Amino acid sequence: MNTHSFYIKTDWPGLRNDVGTLTSTTLNTEISIPPEMDGPGTGTNPDEMLLGAAATCYIITLAAMLERSRIPKASLTMESEGIVEVEKGVITYKKIIHRPILVLSKGCTEKELAAGKKLAVKAEQSCMISRAVKGNVDIELEETVMIQD
Repeated sequence: MNTHSFYIKTDWPGLRNDVGTLTSTTLNTEISIPPEMDGPGTGTNPDEMLLGAAATCYIITLAAMLERSRIPKASLTMESEGIVEVEKGVITYKKIIHRPILVLSKGCTEKELAAGKKLAVKAEQSCMISRAVKGNVDIELEETVMIQD
């Protein structure tokens, strides 16, 4: 079995409303509590980081599936939304909604369009991050798949 390790270093110099840093080989950013949670809103925050992990995992997984299936795409973009609930002082990451827009290349067949639609759903079920949060955070998909005009 192959395993891969990833490392991040964080530094938090102060208390709740301070600003820290998060550093890895390719990422260097400030971190803090978002303003929606009465924080300073500097840099990124855990909520955006989780959403970013889920979104990048999904879109990369879908792109790889399209490539393996030899389905030509013109473009693949996505907006994702993370919904966090605060009830009685308890903060819970409730839901992630991915809204991918997959545009297949001109000349794609109806069969390729149907396969693209299936892969859009399968990518969410196959993504490592989706599987990691399954049972804790609901992930919804509002996909749009079409052939380029």
